[in-house]
Amino acid sequence: MSSLMAVATASLIIPAALYSTVDVSKEEGFSLVLNLSRGTSVVLLILYVLYLVFQLHTHSDFFDAELQSEDQENTSQQDSNEQDTPILTVIESGVVLVAVTLAVAVCAEYLVGSIDSVVGSSGISKTFIGLILIPIVGNAAEHVTAVVVAMKNKMDLAIGVAIGSSMQIALLVTPALVILGWIIGQPMSLYFQTFETVVFFMSVLITNYLIQDGKSNYLEGAMLLGIYTIIGISFYVYPDSAGNSGPPY
Repeated sequence: MSSLMAVATASLIIPAALYSTVDVSKEEGFSLVLNLSRGTSVVLLILYVLYLVFQLHTHSDFFDAELQSEDQENTSQQDSNEQDTPILTVIESGVVLVAVTLAVAVCAEYLVGSIDSVVGSSGISKTFIGLILIPIVGNAAEHVTAVVVAMKNKMDLAIGVAIGSSMQIALLVTPALVILGWIIGQPMSLYFQTFETVVFFMSVLITNYLIQDGKSNYLEGAMLLGIYTIIGISFYVYPDSAGNSGPPY
């Protein structure tokens, strides 16, 4: 998962590098960045599909946290073989999932629509609200889940929950929106502002560096919280006007 996030980071850095080397004010330069983004999006979607096949079919044992724990600890305790009794059936789970998704979509629509009034009354930038406040509120359930499973010493699952949503946005949602814009005639690219791209790159780099040894401690957790706080402060002082000089896509 960390390797895929590194690939997603490269997919944003390369369009930003091309943007800085061509004259995007001309139609030719605009088309270069747009074509690169569309081609890159197709590749990212293919990689995401391959990841699902890898995870669910060909190498599913790599992602079985219980089997890995049994191999490492080499215990014969019966508790390790126990499975939680499902509370809902498959149909009931599907109905609940659809209902919750619709409710979240409605709430998100109202939330996004209220951003302008919040910015006007509080003076907080749209960038800070969109990249810091909304993700914290919107992913609260995932945050709680990651903390709960980490307290149960299921760190593989905790890391999967923490990184999984980011990977879905980077490898699925973002390239899918670029392709959708291509289909409906709305030019969208993978180019982001330089500041945002650098912050994303540093986040992935530091996370990969801290988890590559497969171990964790409170100091590494404090460092991750520290860098997130620094990122939050940077977007708090980052003015919206700094991002208005980009291309119209």
